[in-house]
Amino acid sequence: MGEEVMMSMTEKETAAMNNPHFVLVHGIGGGAWCWYKIKCLMENSGYKVSCIDLKGAGTDRSDANSIVSFDDYNKPLMDFMSALPHTEQVILVGHSAGGLSVTQATHKFANKIRLAVYVAATMLKSGFLTDQDIKDGVPDLSQFGDVYELGFGLGAEQPPTTAMVKKEFQRKIIYQMSPQEDSTLAAMLLRPGPILALQSARFKEDGQMVEKVGRIYIKTMHDNVIKPEQQEAMIERWPPSQVHVLDSDHSPFFSAPFSFFGLLLKVAATSAGYK
Repeated sequence: MGEEVMMSMTEKETAAMNNPHFVLVHGIGGGAWCWYKIKCLMENSGYKVSCIDLKGAGTDRSDANSIVSFDDYNKPLMDFMSALPHTEQVILVGHSAGGLSVTQATHKFANKIRLAVYVAATMLKSGFLTDQDIKDGVPDLSQFGDVYELGFGLGAEQPPTTAMVKKEFQRKIIYQMSPQEDSTLAAMLLRPGPILALQSARFKEDGQMVEKVGRIYIKTMHDNVIKPEQQEAMIERWPPSQVHVLDSDHSPFFSAPFSFFGLLLKVAATSAGYK
């Protein structure tokens, strides 16, 4: 009986190593729906995939104008990580502002993360602590004109609480290389993002824990949101163990799903070496 239990546990551990659990985190205004192509490809290849809706995003019905702290915004991911068995390690993938969510998780749950993957993402070890952090990690869309719809949940005299790129600019800025069907879907599903909460993202936990987690950055070469020079600046300031490049816009899950999927498989195949 003991040998059977031991074999069963070993088989489970081997299966988990061969088919790791991917946890996918969307950017501002998005939702779990962003990952539908990647989730389908990965699950058809035998991988376990969890797509998170952060607070006020996707199917979470919270009003984004009421979300004013990053801890509140990122609580769904932190609750998910907390509920994972202590024996499980996931590959955590963050897109765009989802990189901040991933970094907070690596500060608090380093032992549950096999690898952190940043995709066209804000990768700042301590969040927005300095002017340089803001320059590198915050999108500057001023070249496109007046592109934002702003919400003022704390009153018109207070800083805006939410922002969303206006529909007429979304394809040009975010999805210029993506299929028309996907940019149309996004226009129907995007929600205002809690920018005040994101601006408060600061991580002061033990830096030694966050360095325990291997990091990979995936650059997007035709990105109008987190521009290539911003991505490069963050890579130089906090070098990951690997850097990969996709010939895509800001949304490779739409514009380059097969190449993106192939990179994630490559990441999965090598991830055992990071722990």
